[in-house]
Amino acid sequence: MVKFSKSFALGMVTLALFSFCVGANSLEDNRHTDNRPNIVMIVADDHGLDAIGAYGNKVIKTPNIDALARDGARFENAFATVSSCSPSRSVILTGQHNHTNGMYGLQHKQHHFSSFDDVQSLPVILSENGYRTARIGKYHLGPNRVFSFDQVLSKGAANDMTSIARSPVEMAEKSKEFIEQDREPFFLYFASDDPHRGYPFETYPEPNRFGNRDQGYPGINEVVYPSDTVLVPPYLPDTPAARKEIAQYYQSISRLDQGVGKLIEILKAQGKYDNTLILYLSDNGIAFPGAKTNLYDAGIHLPLIVKAPAKQKNTATCKKTIQQCTVHTQMVSWVDLTPTILDYADVSSVPNTMQGKSFKAVLENEHPAGWDRVFASHTMHEVMMYYPMRMVRTEQYKLIWNIAHELSYPFAADLQQSLIWQDVRRRGITQYAGRQIKDFLHRPEFELFDIQHDPEEQNNLAYLAEFSDVRAKLIQQLKVFQQSTQDPWFSKWQYQ
Repeated sequence: MVKFSKSFALGMVTLALFSFCVGANSLEDNRHTDNRPNIVMIVADDHGLDAIGAYGNKVIKTPNIDALARDGARFENAFATVSSCSPSRSVILTGQHNHTNGMYGLQHKQHHFSSFDDVQSLPVILSENGYRTARIGKYHLGPNRVFSFDQVLSKGAANDMTSIARSPVEMAEKSKEFIEQDREPFFLYFASDDPHRGYPFETYPEPNRFGNRDQGYPGINEVVYPSDTVLVPPYLPDTPAARKEIAQYYQSISRLDQGVGKLIEILKAQGKYDNTLILYLSDNGIAFPGAKTNLYDAGIHLPLIVKAPAKQKNTATCKKTIQQCTVHTQMVSWVDLTPTILDYADVSSVPNTMQGKSFKAVLENEHPAGWDRVFASHTMHEVMMYYPMRMVRTEQYKLIWNIAHELSYPFAADLQQSLIWQDVRRRGITQYAGRQIKDFLHRPEFELFDIQHDPEEQNNLAYLAEFSDVRAKLIQQLKVFQQSTQDPWFSKWQYQ
């Protein structure tokens, strides 16, 4: 039997301890030398394009979102691919259209839609590639194993007025410990309930309060808007009822803005703001009839503000007026978000199942070609709201295919019960903004709009002979899109 001296044994122990320490230090060094950017995605709920100062609204108070736009860039032509909460969020976090990933409608309660089990999501891919991941606030996705985060900082159930997702400053404070950890780069999914309509719904003739409450929220200085000061967008009727609800909507947005400000304050205090990719966007458009759950621009043409990491090109803070700061006019959509984030995270093994593409080159002002059209796919919102639509939009034209046009257009519960719609219905008004209500409820198979000359989409050109070639060209583009994205409704063309 081989015998070892005490001195030899002590030497071996010392060597082992030395090796362990070197290895640990090496691991720690590797963690600290991972200079990939942190990523913060701020997802608002039902925030339309025309209620942000950075996009030209001079009434609403959104100083923190505006400052983010000044530090980064805003997109003038950014689009959701579906105007419904769960389906849109599934697109945001997978890079797949919702008819591909399986999230056809809302996830919660009796609606019970979910993505397919084999879908690969952004948080899972980032976690597998060395990122810490966490979510806070509204989730509204499923199944959990597909949209898995390392940490859930606070849950936010759909339509839950007690959820922290209505208290954005609290959300930021609860994110602080996760942000402070000085290890791997992180991905924070920060999803507010604001400015979604409040639940339960107020009784007519009271306006919905959009989550506003008399006692306010911790850390929030509530901004109250007189109804005669708000701006009524042209796709809504300018009525006292509309103004009352828009005033409540504005207040909810200003609350969210303060949460954005607190989150940025925390990032700066930790010295992490500069090396953080920050995105601000909304899942879909304003929760008013004619916007949300529609493929009209009011439902899908949305804010997108992106602040790139400081080490990237073209990231100097803009000293001009907000309208003169960096603006990108290329057409991007939410299917492009995950590929872009993975590009910034230097993830090379991007799944080939993703249908979007990275717009990092756009952000770096390299003026790449090919960003001249977007597609959208809406099947239903609530489970009883079956009304599939498909859309292609170019810089000039938009074509909507109302697949189930024989049916009446269905209303979401919160829109049906809204003061603005109940006011129109009870007063027997036949026109809703620039559109006849009968045409809004009973739609033709095709709708074709010249966006440049008719931005409110009020004049359907689909059945005019002089636009037959435009319609045919866009239909062909729509068919190619549907076939390439495995859209189940592509088969409907066989029976036309």
